[in-house]
Amino acid sequence: MIVTLSAVAVLGLLTFALLRGRYVGPFSALVLFLFGFFTASTSAADTIRAICRALADATRHIS
Repeated sequence: MIVTLSAVAVLGLLTFALLRGRYVGPFSALVLFLFGFFTASTSAADTIRAICRALADATRHIS
């Protein structure tokens, strides 16, 4: 069975776990969220998507 998750869901769960475990404070999480939000609207977004796509393809072909 193949399970697919979006990067937003995975990163959201990771953020929740880090906040709950008190490894990251709420202010730090807000700063990281805003950084990601503003990065998505720049020209770097296409490069970041391409890197994520390449990493996803590479992990799919490992096994």
